[in-house]
Amino acid sequence: MSFLSVFDVREKVINRQGAGTACPYCGGPVLAWDYDAHMFLCFFPICHKTKRKFYCTICSRRLVPNI
Repeated sequence: MSFLSVFDVREKVINRQGAGTACPYCGGPVLAWDYDAHMFLCFFPICHKTKRKFYCTICSRRLVPNI
């Protein structure tokens, strides 16, 4: 059985910087990563987004900001 992927999301890291806060699980420093995300439909770009994700450097957990 063969599966053809029609949608593809490609993410590229643009920038990394310290978030200035501590991890609530282990107390380690948190880094903010900026991503450039492109969504493709059959090799044609259909969407472009810039995302920011937060990661702890010690326990490697992805953290969600409180808004």
